Amino acid sequence: MVLFSRDLRVHDHPALASAVRDADAIVPLFVFDDAIVSSDFARPNRMSFLVASLMDLKKSLEGMGGDLIVRRGNVVDEAMRVMHEAAASAIYVSSDVSAYAGSRERRLANACRESSRELKTWPGVTVVPAGAITPAGGDHFKVFSPYWRRWQEWERRAMLAVPKRISVPSAVGPGAVPPSGELVGGEVSPELVPGGETEGRRRAEEWLEGEVAGYEADHDNLPGDATSRLSPYLHFGCLSPLELAEHASSKRSAGAFVRQLCWRDFYHQVYAATPDLARRDYRPRGDRWGSAGRALERWKQGRTGFPIVDAGMRQLLREGWMHNRARLITASFLTKDLYIDWRLGARHFWDLLVDGDMANNAGNWQWVAGTGNDTRPNRIFNPIRQAHRFDPDGHYVRRYVPELRHIPGRRVHEPWKLGPEREGVDYPEPMVDHGDAAAAFRAKRAAV
Repeated sequence: MVLFSRDLRVHDHPALASAVRDADAIVPLFVFDDAIVSSDFARPNRMSFLVASLMDLKKSLEGMGGDLIVRRGNVVDEAMRVMHEAAASAIYVSSDVSAYAGSRERRLANACRESSRELKTWPGVTVVPAGAITPAGGDHFKVFSPYWRRWQEWERRAMLAVPKRISVPSAVGPGAVPPSGELVGGEVSPELVPGGETEGRRRAEEWLEGEVAGYEADHDNLPGDATSRLSPYLHFGCLSPLELAEHASSKRSAGAFVRQLCWRDFYHQVYAATPDLARRDYRPRGDRWGSAGRALERWKQGRTGFPIVDAGMRQLLREGWMHNRARLITASFLTKDLYIDWRLGARHFWDLLVDGDMANNAGNWQWVAGTGNDTRPNRIFNPIRQAHRFDPDGHYVRRYVPELRHIPGRRVHEPWKLGPEREGVDYPEPMVDHGDAAAAFRAKRAAV
């Protein structure tokens, strides 16, 4: 049995390829785990993407003569039930880093032992498995640069071919992939990207053959949108991170993009070592965060009065995704200008991001808040300077803040300075004075 989780692909899939090699017949199984479906993970954007990805995986397996077996319930109970139906001898599963994934593996291992069966775990969620490289005297790297040096030196496993043929026991009924609306309520972002390995590979191929060459120079360009947008496909394992890293490494000028794949691995090894990363400060600074209230809601709605911040928040609402530079700006504004707990911001991102990844989301939020792996904990992003630098002509703001579309050029970033052009525009005054807010933040940190 191959138990799929966060590895919804057939290309370069160590567990799948090994199962096909080792057995005459396999059971490709996905369980809608009640513990996940009823948890914070189950949000409309991610569940919609998940369902689309499963449908694509099912189609790929059918093309090999197989099928995707789908169940819902307790993942261990359902896996063992199907295992007995198929008379399977072992479960092959991709190892993951979260506390829940670790618990799932332990429970599966116990159930397999009780049934005289075997559980085998395989890599595949990251380029370099979490814990494979460690610093002297520690269980994980706390600073990125030395990790990046070791990561580049790591001898990577060989990429694996797609199985040519899969045989599935006829005794096992396939089940059906339910519509996402049956799994979770709520609205899906109107411009959510389509899920699945087929779409992910198409986008990756286009990216690596074209825009990756300009990534180093343009990845912070907000209106140019010169990022890969592959993060949802990586999160759900529709793309092999190793395959993507290998192909990117063969391209001239792709080093900056490969470095971002390393950042993803970096936070996975941090999360594996600190399972409470999403709840507790990695490096406590003694912050006494202010009361959220209406300020938090204005930030969520993109009504802060700072156009670059509001554009980022509205992109998140519209697409279930946000440009990385905008993520930094919006997160800094919440934690440093409004002095609101980073966990509240991370929770909002988690609710909407289709690429919502606990390791990366928590790691990046703590980096911005100065409680994580940043060596400059009091770093503050000035929203006006950021806007002029990364959206110099205001195109990004006008794309997502329609009430300001009539304001030409870079003047759109400071609408409170406008005269008659602003009359009749339903756009709020700035929530804070950035200079005063930044000074207040530094004073609070200095007083600790």
